[in-house]
Formats: sequence, C-alpha cells, structure tokens
Amino acid sequence: MQVFRGFRHPGVAPACALTIGNFDGVHRGHQAMLALLQTEARQRGLPSCVLTFEPHPRDYFAAVTKKPDLAPARIGTLRDKLSELAACGVAQTIVLPFDARLASQSPEEFIQNVLIDGLGARYVLVGDDFRFGAKRAGDYAMLDAAGDAHGFDVARMNSYEVHGLRVSSSAVREALAEGRMADAHTLLGRPYTISGHVVHGRKLGRALGASAPGKDDGFRTLNLRFKHWKPAASGIFAVLVHGLSEQPLPGVANLGVRPSLDANDVNAGRVLLETHCLEWPSHLGAEGAYGKIVRVELLHKLHDELRYTSLEALTAGIAKDGRDARAFFASTHAETHRQTTRDRI
Repeated sequence: MQVFRGFRHPGVAPACALTIGNFDGVHRGHQAMLALLQTEARQRGLPSCVLTFEPHPRDYFAAVTKKPDLAPARIGTLRDKLSELAACGVAQTIVLPFDARLASQSPEEFIQNVLIDGLGARYVLVGDDFRFGAKRAGDYAMLDAAGDAHGFDVARMNSYEVHGLRVSSSAVREALAEGRMADAHTLLGRPYTISGHVVHGRKLGRALGASAPGKDDGFRTLNLRFKHWKPAASGIFAVLVHGLSEQPLPGVANLGVRPSLDANDVNAGRVLLETHCLEWPSHLGAEGAYGKIVRVELLHKLHDELRYTSLEALTAGIAKDGRDARAFFASTHAETHRQTTRDRI
C-alpha cells in the first residue's frame, strides 16, 4: 500500500475509487466497507483509496477551543491504522492534515478541491452518518448531487452489526475503557494490539527486583510510545509480544503515564506501553530489543494503573502483576486443553 501525506504528490493515482473517514481501530464495520470498496474498484479498473485525517478532526477542534474533553480517546496509532488498512488490501492511503484551512472549506470547496481536483474520484463510498465541510454542513444528499453533476458515482453503506450490536469506533472505545477485551476483540475482528519501535527509558525496571545489587536482571521492559495523549485503553494487562522470537512471548504490560514515577522519567507525562516479558529471550541480551518493531496484544485487563508510595511497593506490585499474568495464561492454556479434549470426544 502506498501512503501519501496530502495528495499533491506525483505518485498519487490520477483516478480512484475512494472512501473517506478517520478509521480509528479499523474495526469490522470499516473492514466491511473496505471490502465493498475493493469490489467496486476492481469492477471499474481503479485503485482503491482511503482518505483519512491526522490529527482527528475532533482533536483539532478540542485544541482550538481549549476543550480537551471534545477529543475522542484514540484506539490505535497512525502506524497501526495504516497497517490494518494495508491488510485490507487498500492500494493507497492519503493522510490529509486536518488544519484551519481544511476545517474552513465549504462542502462545495471540499468536493472540488479534494475529491475532484486532488484525487480524481470516480466512485465515492461513505458511511451512513457521513458529514463533511465547514460546520459539517455537507451530507450524503449533497455529495450524491455533486456526483451527478461532476460524473462520479456515490454510494452509502449502512451500519454494520454483530449479534445485534452496531459496530463503531465509539463501541470499541467503550469496551476498551471498561477493560472488556473480549468484546473489543469481537468488534475489531482481532485482538487489540499496539505496535511500535522499542525506545529507551530510564532502565529502572531492570534494577527493580534484581537478584543482587548491580545485576540488572529484574523487570526488564519494552517501551513503546503511544503518541496520542488519550488512549482508549489504560491500565495493567496480560499480553502477548510478537516480533522478538518465533513464538509470541507472554508478558504483563502497563499502558498509561506511570503515576508512580517522578518527573525525571525520560518519558514523563507521555503515554507509554511498558511491557515486561515473563520469559526474556536470552539471545537479545540486555540491549538487543531497542529499535525493533514489536506488536503487543492486550488480552486481559488485570487492573487500573496504581500509584505506589515507594520503589519497594512498586517492585512488589510488579511482581504480583507478573504472578497474576502467569495465572491468566495458565488458565487460558487449561481451558484450551479442555476444549481440545471435548472436540476430540
């Protein structure tokens, strides 16, 4: 999949079958829409194209109005969104900066400047609640009329449901906020994951719980930055880590701002996914994970973030979280074994 920041690039296809949206989480409703887009693109001999925005429009307006509550919790990073769009077979994605200029465009200007002149849209697929242009004045009827006038097809996809539940980014956010990871899995069609480069921290974890002073064999962690300040999920989780060995590694992770650490923390104030592998791969040594891209599946929430009053309390808390994560994996393994046995009978 080709990715472009804006549409003024020579590599952008001169014509396309297009869908527009934020696609936060790329959930099953998004996936159904993208499958339909692929079908329509093939029938027309056009590349499929997604137009998405960064920052999220509501992030932009939250900053402009200084009302942070307007910003939605973010399900996924831009990296993860692009990865999932590519997995759905999208040919190209245009990441359009949402700024004052774009926010002030009338619906008619958006259609002319972006859809027609910028992207050469020949087919446009939108959701049933799609609005566009300044003050969200544009709607499906306006877009459909513009298609008739300018020679592109317009289609609308109704909401997607699973077991009677409307699949939406809001429903995914609600499930993640409440720690209902199985429900999030159902809505997403896959486990909830966060990926990124492993970055350096204070290296405090390896000293906590070490077998002896100076040994640095304690709770070694993998640190991934979640660039948005408001993640949809937070707390302590049992996880699986992909990308460090042939098999995924069980672990325990903290997603949040680490309230027990002080202002000297190199990542102070930033959202971090901090993962301790229950069995550290020996071939990596102490430094071998830095710079690698890993993918962390958040399988089960253990509890919310806690503030510990001392490093000793923090060490004991991490140790307990590790034991609880091991118990989760042991129970999951036992249940899988029981199910396999029942299936064989």
